[in-house]
Amino acid sequence: SVCKGLSTQKLTWKHYLTIGLWFGGFQALMPTIGCFLGSTFESYITSVDHWAAFVLLAIIGVNMIREGLRKDEPEEDQNASFSFQTMLVLAVATSIDALAVGITFALLPDVNVPLAVCLIGITTFLCSAAGLRVGNLFGLRYKAKAELAGGIILILIGLKILLEHLGVISF
Repeated sequence: SVCKGLSTQKLTWKHYLTIGLWFGGFQALMPTIGCFLGSTFESYITSVDHWAAFVLLAIIGVNMIREGLRKDEPEEDQNASFSFQTMLVLAVATSIDALAVGITFALLPDVNVPLAVCLIGITTFLCSAAGLRVGNLFGLRYKAKAELAGGIILILIGLKILLEHLGVISF
C-alpha cells in the first residue's frame, strides 16, 4: 500500500477502499483457506509459498523500477495502477504466506478462527489505508524517485520472505 501511495498523485476514497479491501480481504481469506486445507497439504504449500511471493513481488518491483527510470513522463492512468489484475497479483503476493498461518490455526485446538480472521482483515485494512496515505505524502515530495523506491521496497519484501523461509534470516 505504501508503494501504491508512492506512485499515485491524487488519492480518493475509492483508492483507500480498494487498497484496504484487497489487502485486508486477502489477509483474511488466506488463513481461512489454509485452515480448511489443514495439515493435508501443509508440506506442499509451505514448500513453495515463499518462492511464489518472491517471484510475484520481484516482477512487480522490477516493473516499478523500470517505470521510475523511464526518461519520458507518460500520462498516468490513476485507475490502471489499481486495476483488478494489478491488485490481485499484489494481494496474493503479499498474503500467500498467510496460508501457512491458516494451516497452523487448523492444528491448534483453542484458536477462534473466525475472530482471528476478522481481526487480521480489519487490522490489515486499516494499516493498508494508512500506508497508502504515508506513501502518497512521501511520493508527493519525492515524485521523481518514488516509483524507483517503491519497486526496490517490493523486491526487498519478497527477498525477506524468501530468506526467512529458507532459514537464512529470522525476524
